Amino acid sequence: MKPSPEEPRCPFCYNKIDQPKEQMERKLVEYPLGVCSHCSAVYAFDITGHNMGAAFIEALLFACNDDDYLAFSLSHEQDYTDAVIGNYDIDTHTVLPEKFYHDRYVRGALVFVKLHDQFLDATKEKLRERSKTLQPITKTKLRSDKFSKEAVRRYIQEDNREELLALAGEDTRVINELQKMLYTPDEHLRWRITDIFGEVSLKIGERRPDKISKLLSNLLQSAAYPGASAWGALEVIGTIISTNTLLYGEFTTQLLSFFQQRNLWKEVTWAVGKIATVDPGLAKYAFRALSALLDDEDPVLRGYAAWALGSIGFDDVLDTLKSLETDDNMLTLWRDGELQEVSVAQLAKEAIEKITR
Repeated sequence: MKPSPEEPRCPFCYNKIDQPKEQMERKLVEYPLGVCSHCSAVYAFDITGHNMGAAFIEALLFACNDDDYLAFSLSHEQDYTDAVIGNYDIDTHTVLPEKFYHDRYVRGALVFVKLHDQFLDATKEKLRERSKTLQPITKTKLRSDKFSKEAVRRYIQEDNREELLALAGEDTRVINELQKMLYTPDEHLRWRITDIFGEVSLKIGERRPDKISKLLSNLLQSAAYPGASAWGALEVIGTIISTNTLLYGEFTTQLLSFFQQRNLWKEVTWAVGKIATVDPGLAKYAFRALSALLDDEDPVLRGYAAWALGSIGFDDVLDTLKSLETDDNMLTLWRDGELQEVSVAQLAKEAIEKITR
């Protein structure tokens, strides 16, 4: 007989737990939280099952009442215990025997943290008060009778952003169609879609920021899949982050990991450059990787790196940038809504001017 779904229980005290909820005081909650009413263990929900480290940090911080110093001074096993429950479906609030349920693929995980007694005694009272402020997840389903795949494609072809944004404000399926349209050999069209993605994500994010966070996670996963072609995924990630670094800036760390894949250097360098134009501080962690690319044999990489480093603004690379002022190799760079023909020398000179301004 096939096993049935089970109600989730705390792995420490084995009592039933409530469905994770949202922290209403934050603008965006990537990981809904819960607190075991019996033993005060905190749990965070990771819908992807691939970001459990970040979910763990969320749970640990909440358990410590957002006291960063306390949270990151604790030692595993000595000061706290953790655990994970996989195959959790938040829609039915059950733990499934396998990852498929009624033709849905479920990969969610509950990540638990339980402080040991000496720390729990100090945080328990405030923790329980804060747990009362958690609110059930309420997500407005954005669907419109005006939506159609044909309408989205027509607005893109006509570059009718006003109508497209109006439709995106009513129906989140617009982003699904845009993602499909990235798979085009038309370079100019792909860059235009990348640009539009930023505007559409900003519009949808006003009401459903969770949809944009999920989109970013999916794009990161698709780009990281072995043998996959990124097809604009990393550029879209950089564009979306740049539209609202406060909400989506946390995804930059995962984006930077793609510097480890040489075949994606162009894509990730442009994405970081895009972020740097609006938030140099967020892009500064790519400084070392970008600096190394100034000496790369590929002029596109040299040009992209110079463009990005100019926005970051550190003067450590001035000498190397000056050595590129005679580099007449040409490349195309998407910026200011168009594909521009520029030389490495031009981008190096612009970067020097920005840094020394």
